[in-house]
Amino acid sequence: MSTTAFGIDFGTTNSTVGLAARGQAPKLIAVEGAHVTIPSALFFSLEDGQTYFGRGAVFEYMDGAEGRFMRALKSILGTSLMKETTQVGRTRMTFEMLIGRFLRHLRDSIQAHHGAVPSSVVLGRPVRFIDENDAADTEAQNQLEAAARTQGFEHIEFQFEPVAAALHYERLIDAEELALVVDIGGGTSDFSVLRLSPERAKRLDRSDDILSTAGVHVGGTDFDRLFNIARVMPEFGLGSGTKDGKRHLPVWYFNDMATWHRINTLYTAKNMRDIQALAREAAAPEKLERYAHLLAHRSGHRLAAAVETAKIALTDADAADIHLSEPGLTLELPASRAEFEAATAELVARIDASIDDAIKRAGISGDEISTVILTGGGALVPAVREAAERKLKGARISQPDQFGAVGLGLAIDAARRFG
Repeated sequence: MSTTAFGIDFGTTNSTVGLAARGQAPKLIAVEGAHVTIPSALFFSLEDGQTYFGRGAVFEYMDGAEGRFMRALKSILGTSLMKETTQVGRTRMTFEMLIGRFLRHLRDSIQAHHGAVPSSVVLGRPVRFIDENDAADTEAQNQLEAAARTQGFEHIEFQFEPVAAALHYERLIDAEELALVVDIGGGTSDFSVLRLSPERAKRLDRSDDILSTAGVHVGGTDFDRLFNIARVMPEFGLGSGTKDGKRHLPVWYFNDMATWHRINTLYTAKNMRDIQALAREAAAPEKLERYAHLLAHRSGHRLAAAVETAKIALTDADAADIHLSEPGLTLELPASRAEFEAATAELVARIDASIDDAIKRAGISGDEISTVILTGGGALVPAVREAAERKLKGARISQPDQFGAVGLGLAIDAARRFG
């Protein structure tokens, strides 16, 4: 009798949980109300002492509740920040503990759906957590495994996220294909070349079918960050100088304010004093006063969310507004897809180069690839799709379940390993 097995796609931006039994179709379980996706976010409320997850966390923060908002924690794995602690209410927590809290919420969702907590799980991982640093990349996986183990998962396996997406797609075909998976997540872009077929799908060991993997530490939040820096941060002082014209203002304040996992580190009394001092000598003090508002009201993530909303709107439109309105600050900036693409061109170039790398490592030519599987929220960026279409003109472009394909594929992999 087949055993139900589980896969967890812990994403930078969103997460899913898939379940499957060997030989049966996988499905995603509800992880927040009726939703099968959940934003990878936590909010620790100082008002009621509760911890909120996903959309609930975003709502509490956007509604102005007093507390600590955390998002994009996956981006911290393998970095020096993992060795630090951060203040959450009256206690200091490690980032491994914070990731564990979120994984525990996913575990609780499994328990609510399945009636028991499984001891085995397949976790997704990017091809590269950290570019060009094998030791840090290994450490990132070890940190994620340790966080999961503290939540009761005893048998933990990992699968590359683009491979998982291919396993889900493979269920839908009736003949052999050579496929390139382009998985643009919130924090990383991963690429795999695989041989897929109904017959190969029956094998437990698929290592011979994975012709290559490649990855680069570029994801949807990087598109948000560069768009924010180019279009929004100049309104808060980036690029401006002092009254005497002798120097520009330090750029790191603005870079960090545009970077999801750095925003919380800016909310200190020292940074407020520094910004107020800069405003007194700035050629455009009103811009620094706007920045001071972000610090005083902890509005950085609300601004970042407004940028992300505009980015998503530019998927289907040539123009969109970046809108933020709260007491003391109103921002209404028009933005175009052309501006977005100019600001993020370097990211598309890095993705393009990594696709070349995956094809080269596979020892094939691009003409041999019959299908390109696009998955992950970042794959919705028009320039990313256009880059794949230009490079692989003869291939069919497939976009299966955009946000669920990896979780579904991890469940298939889990059923093979543990079912």
